[in-house]
Amino acid sequence: MMDYTAARTKMVDNQIRTTDVTSHSVLAACLTVPREAFVPPHLKALAYIDEDSQVAPAAAGMPGRYIMEASPLAKLLQLAAITRDDLVLEIGCATGYVSALLSSLAGSVVAIEQDEALANTATHTLSSLGYDNVAVVTGPLEQGYAAEAPYDVIFVNGSIELLPEALLLQLREGGRLVAVVGYGNAARARLYLKADGVTSYTDYFNASVKPLPGFRKVAEFVF
Repeated sequence: MMDYTAARTKMVDNQIRTTDVTSHSVLAACLTVPREAFVPPHLKALAYIDEDSQVAPAAAGMPGRYIMEASPLAKLLQLAAITRDDLVLEIGCATGYVSALLSSLAGSVVAIEQDEALANTATHTLSSLGYDNVAVVTGPLEQGYAAEAPYDVIFVNGSIELLPEALLLQLREGGRLVAVVGYGNAARARLYLKADGVTSYTDYFNASVKPLPGFRKVAEFVF
């Protein structure tokens, strides 16, 4: 029988602490949330290896869906600097692992997912584990969830090519949005801040993470 608590500790010590993650709240969340509960049964034993974990295959022209590798995920959560006073919108919750981490960090979380099967899985798993400050909703990821806006933090759970204006409009004054912009090894972790109604951003580190569906630029004709 696999010792998941020991695997979780090893993940934090070997994959997360070694990549400049020092936030006590992020480390504590990663030590307590059972990643193995959010992957398909045949992948439970592999839940803590140093890779993205696939939770849904590519289908109908959409990319496969993944739980992000531990190191870049923890670095992005640290960049977001989430506190118990924050209302967080998560874009692309998949099976709910990041939602559970956010639940441990924030006051409340709205997690949007466009795949209804994934959303149902996330709702069931989060509820069964007692993460009761998370509400999973369904809809197009790139539209966010305006019904509960404005948000203190928006966390984009995957890489994107283009950040829609709709998401920036759902940020509260003084709010933060964390996203990985670009694909592959050239992608950059970016922190957006809204001040005096204007949103600006700073790039922080390279992060090669799996893409979310729905955030590609419209192809332009070249004459």
